[in-house]
Amino acid sequence: MKEGQIDDAGDPDLRGGVSREAAEDAVRTLIRWAGDEPGREGLVDTPSRVVRAYEEFFAGYSQDPAEILARTFSEVEGYDEMIVMNDIRFESHCEHHMAPIIGKAHIGYLPNHRVVGISKLARLVEIYAKRLQIQEKMTVQIADTLHSVLQPKGVAVVIEASHQCMTTRGVHKPGAGLVTSRMVGAFREDASTRREFLAMIGMGGPRGLPNT
Repeated sequence: MKEGQIDDAGDPDLRGGVSREAAEDAVRTLIRWAGDEPGREGLVDTPSRVVRAYEEFFAGYSQDPAEILARTFSEVEGYDEMIVMNDIRFESHCEHHMAPIIGKAHIGYLPNHRVVGISKLARLVEIYAKRLQIQEKMTVQIADTLHSVLQPKGVAVVIEASHQCMTTRGVHKPGAGLVTSRMVGAFREDASTRREFLAMIGMGGPRGLPNT
């Protein structure tokens, strides 16, 4: 079992060693703590709904990102130019407040004889997004997994996201966004390659990443 994965012998009602019943009881406790009564009509089914929602929100723990990228294609007629997929929308949850992170990822890589199906790039983002996250870690995980499995000449990942933990609570700054990047191989070593990627995702102008 890979790091960050949950394996409970295929039992759909057991995740991380916690039963569905215990998870629903935890939701009832939070409802009481918030000041309401979990037994009232409008809330009686809320614990089961929340648990089902959590299964969707955090489905990434039950998937191996390396397996998603395992099937590659080598018959590319010598294609060796940059491959870029941009605006991959995702929803995640921050590990500090469990509040939503909503954003988009841009992925680029320079193939080294092998390419991967484009849907796999979107699934790679989805697997890491469907976990408790911080944006910086998620950026590194996507880039490093793609680089490790595909072994291209270089990988670039840029993520832009809004964090509800700071827009709906705390400092209450709606409209603020966070941009993170990870450049590996040719994208780190060659400024022109990096600039080409940033231009292709619409960040090559004055608002592009610093020091590029």
